[in-house]
Amino acid sequence: MKKLLFYYFIFSLTTGTTVYFLQYFSVPLPKIIRYYLNDFLIIPIVLYSCLVVLKWSRNDKNFTLSLAIILYLCTLYSVLFEFVFPKYLARYTKDFIDIILYFTSGITFYILQKIQHEFSKNS
Repeated sequence: MKKLLFYYFIFSLTTGTTVYFLQYFSVPLPKIIRYYLNDFLIIPIVLYSCLVVLKWSRNDKNFTLSLAIILYLCTLYSVLFEFVFPKYLARYTKDFIDIILYFTSGITFYILQKIQHEFSKNS
């Protein structure tokens, strides 16, 4: 339970990278995986990376990301990737389901972080 977020990060990173390479090599994937899985996985990857850097820079092994910070990052990703980038870059498309996925994965990260923190406080 101590490394719950680390395992979630590794799972997200490995799965996201695998999906990316399968798409790159034109391997057919179900639409839900092709269009939505990486949008769900990116938030925990970014949040965990930020958490590790903040724990190191603050020299505080018990530091956690607040819900406000997590929601801010989800909002930032939503605005950039669903409103700004699609307007100027052809590679991006506006999809409101992605916004739901960003926030769902952010809340999932928050819950897992809380579980891990409670576990480490009690051990």
